[in-house]
Amino acid sequence: MRMEQRLTPRLIQSMAVLQKPVADLETYIEDALEANAALEVAEPEAVERDSDEAPDDSPRSKSEETEAAGFERLERFSREQGLDWMDRPFRKTPRTSSSGEIDAKMGAMANTEGREIGLNEYLINQWTLSDVSNDLRDAGEAIINKLDPDGYLRIPLEEVGQSLRSVIAPEVLQEALRRVQQLDPIGVGSRDTVECLLLQLDALPGDNQIERALVEKHLNDITHNRLPAVAKATGYSIGEINEAIKAMRSTLHLHPGYLVGNRSVPSIRPDVVIEYADTGAGLSVRLARGNAPQLRVSTEVAALAKSKTNGKEARDFARKHVEEATALIDAVNFRHTRLLEVTQAIAEKQSEFFDVGPPGLKVYKMSDLAIELECDPSTISRTVAHKYVQTPRGILPLRYFFTGGTETEGGETVGWDHVKTRVRALIDSEDRKKPLNDDQIAALLTKEGIDISRRTVAKYRQQMSIAAARQRKEF
Repeated sequence: MRMEQRLTPRLIQSMAVLQKPVADLETYIEDALEANAALEVAEPEAVERDSDEAPDDSPRSKSEETEAAGFERLERFSREQGLDWMDRPFRKTPRTSSSGEIDAKMGAMANTEGREIGLNEYLINQWTLSDVSNDLRDAGEAIINKLDPDGYLRIPLEEVGQSLRSVIAPEVLQEALRRVQQLDPIGVGSRDTVECLLLQLDALPGDNQIERALVEKHLNDITHNRLPAVAKATGYSIGEINEAIKAMRSTLHLHPGYLVGNRSVPSIRPDVVIEYADTGAGLSVRLARGNAPQLRVSTEVAALAKSKTNGKEARDFARKHVEEATALIDAVNFRHTRLLEVTQAIAEKQSEFFDVGPPGLKVYKMSDLAIELECDPSTISRTVAHKYVQTPRGILPLRYFFTGGTETEGGETVGWDHVKTRVRALIDSEDRKKPLNDDQIAALLTKEGIDISRRTVAKYRQQMSIAAARQRKEF
């Protein structure tokens, strides 16, 4: 005899559903609705009519039914195309066809924002209008197709020529590259940063002698803020160098390819909402709308599973689908319950954060919450994985509220986010002519009772994209 732990299929499914974000959960449920005959969405109850309004029990006309079907298909099409990403109602629509289907889809497509043109297409459209020979045209198209999204050509020209079917002379490739570099935006086709900036300086009015000298010979010194060394080598004053740097920052682009089109950023949908209660006392927690579809087992399929008048094959088919539907409903309900419990605990523990911001964030570990909820820490980790919460201070990942910290001399625990806030505040208030280095910041925090090392200060400074003291110095 021995004791062992086994993961049943229902437990595996429950854990998988628990860690799905809301968008993946909806897709998962939609697939289950298509595959499982016993699973269906419970329609929301009809809105109660006013007491003095007589109910209308007359059947709908054929035109009204057609119009309703068109709106349902429009809603389904919008959901499939991601047009209603936030707070959409969850409902299953029939797949029947009608005369209004084409009009509904065409209307949705007409109101959809057009696709952003990419860098490659933008350059090809210009190159097509160029009056060049066939060899140059082929070489230019090959170069454009090899550009990175930021506009740089990071492979040798010889490799570009090898990708062509016909043999192109090296001088033709060089001429094609020169002409591609003249396309808009200026700077595309550059092999390095220096070439990219020089191409843009050539297109600007004036001689730009100071800017050219800085880019050609002293770009590394400027990056590391070694302005006195640059002034000594060039003979220009630090004031002239500072003015040239400001002009370059306002007119030149390190990644010209990104000027074409909008780089799409995936939208974030919150799974749960924390908001101030209507009574004005405390915080309330709820699931985001569209996050909690009301699933149920079809009564017809459940009756079929118990009926003795049908054959064994039909009963087994119905029984299997009922069991799978029940398991999924239990998994979704468990996810919702656990998500609300975790978020409610966060709202209670980190209530000060919603009033004062990051300085009010307290030390809170997943293991502590697991003890409170009498579950394994891995369950908490799955619950908050890839989940976001909408709060009065914006949409934040649930993991944001679980943080470590340190203890002050007075025995008070301080979260690392509070320490980061103090590091940024000290840097913001420093004298730019004598910026604080990491050792000095650590010493100031120690005086405040926060025991922290120089290496930790450097790590937090890098996480907040703050340059070192030498690069922050102003001359």
